[in-house]
Amino acid sequence: MAIVALIPASAGGQDVPGPTGKFDRPREGFAAANTLLRDGPPEQVGLDPAPIRAADGKIAKWTTVDPATGHPLFAGAVSLLAHDGVIVHRSQHGQALRYADANGTELPAGQQVPMRPDTIFDMASISKLFTSITVMQLIEQGKVDVDAPVAKYLPEFGVNGKEAITVKQLLTHVSGLEPFLPLWRDWPDVPSRIKAVMDVAPKSVPGTTYVYSDLNLITLGVLVERITGSTLDTAVRTKITEPLGMRDTGYNPPPSKLDRIAATEFQSNPPRGMVRGSVHDENAWSLGGVAGHAGVFSTARDMATLAQTILNGGSYAGQRILGQDAVTAMLTNHNQNFPDNSHGLGFELDQRWYMGGLAGPRTAGHTGFTGTSLVIDPASRSFAILLTNRVHPTRGWGSINLARETIATGLANALSVTPKRGYNAHYTGIGDQSTATLDTVALTPRGGPVGVRFQAFVDTENTDQLVLESSVDGVTFTPVPVRASGPGAPDGDVPALAGAGHRRWWSVSAEVAEALPEGTSITFRWRFTTDRRYTGRGVYVDGIKVTDGSGTLLDGEKEPVLLRPRGWETRTR
Repeated sequence: MAIVALIPASAGGQDVPGPTGKFDRPREGFAAANTLLRDGPPEQVGLDPAPIRAADGKIAKWTTVDPATGHPLFAGAVSLLAHDGVIVHRSQHGQALRYADANGTELPAGQQVPMRPDTIFDMASISKLFTSITVMQLIEQGKVDVDAPVAKYLPEFGVNGKEAITVKQLLTHVSGLEPFLPLWRDWPDVPSRIKAVMDVAPKSVPGTTYVYSDLNLITLGVLVERITGSTLDTAVRTKITEPLGMRDTGYNPPPSKLDRIAATEFQSNPPRGMVRGSVHDENAWSLGGVAGHAGVFSTARDMATLAQTILNGGSYAGQRILGQDAVTAMLTNHNQNFPDNSHGLGFELDQRWYMGGLAGPRTAGHTGFTGTSLVIDPASRSFAILLTNRVHPTRGWGSINLARETIATGLANALSVTPKRGYNAHYTGIGDQSTATLDTVALTPRGGPVGVRFQAFVDTENTDQLVLESSVDGVTFTPVPVRASGPGAPDGDVPALAGAGHRRWWSVSAEVAEALPEGTSITFRWRFTTDRRYTGRGVYVDGIKVTDGSGTLLDGEKEPVLLRPRGWETRTR
């Protein structure tokens, strides 16, 4: 089946010019195919450096010991951010090797190894992207049909209820297979471990449930080897990393690179000691370090090349590894029946828990258990990479999802949103569990209904809401229903505004339903309240105007002093 048949005809269009650094005017299609990465300051591409610096400061702090836990969130980290082909941020903090054992005993200072820009990380499940790309290459070549049963290519897979599972279902994790099997523990050698995957029965009816499963990608790795006649590492090297010049990316890195490799976990079961330079994932290790679900090692710079290749529509520096239709299929949601688990053919999509303020319907990425994350945002031509060794020396020190979200949101907040009216807009510069209010002065209507008009740029999760309220005493406020129009706006009158992914200004209107007694004053308030996590980019409000039957009571563009912000910031063009 041709890739073009998998995607809407309009999805893979040509470049639509957009203003540099602007986040509020997304363009369809991809960056220019010849866009090459170069270093430059954020200001060169219209970015505000302050949110990037703030995010990096948090990453640095998380590599220091937290008195509450007695250890850092992660031993070390390397991050890289880019926009419009410019790498606007690189940093490294902490240590690539810090501990001697699983208890967190620190090595002497002279034996610790600091992070460096070219530190090589075990990418863990980000390896799944490399396997997926090789599968997409085979689909492009007509050697694999994405809708065909996997058993067509791997007959031994078509047993125990797996006869109808398709390649697409493996790529999108709706095959019904369980998350993993302890291959390293329960089977004695590589052939028996592969056979265990081929023999396993689904836990649910294929196509009815989303379950993220390593077995899906292990199977696809075997499929690649069967179709190409080469090992998976050879296919990845010859079809992806060598053409793209990703010199530090591959499986089973050589001993000559050990001094640049970040350590992972001290493992007692199996008894491997401090794992460094060998894949952390036990199943991938038991399969010789090469598997469809894990095993790839890489650097921030190499991963940046891959990210820009995706933004370029499948090519980089004159080397094309995928066609634009194939890339679009990888960035198109095929899991509409599973709203919280949007997934392209290989990439996860629209996952705010680690994509932060960059999240959107076409935002693609993946994470790795060892502490790695990649976020690619075609709408803003940007990407964020955070590589940590969070399992060093133990996987038990906790989640780093807040760090993943923080670095992505730092880049998102650096991208400008042009005020809709004039030179200034009001912005909710708050974080989790906060409230910001923007009040008008008391206004005295002179007759007729009182109406409010304003523009809103909303990028929030559904539980973080902007509410318009009114009060006749300045103390007790009552919500006022609003009606919004524009791409992604809710239908009809709604009590609050929330949502993400549209990245456009909405035109919003409201009217006070009850008649006000003569001489009564009224105050309007915009209240934005966030919950415990995932604030996105927040809300911008602009072009505020309050009217009654006789004319304008307040024009926020002409009389900004009549608006009183608490927790809101002023953003300019």
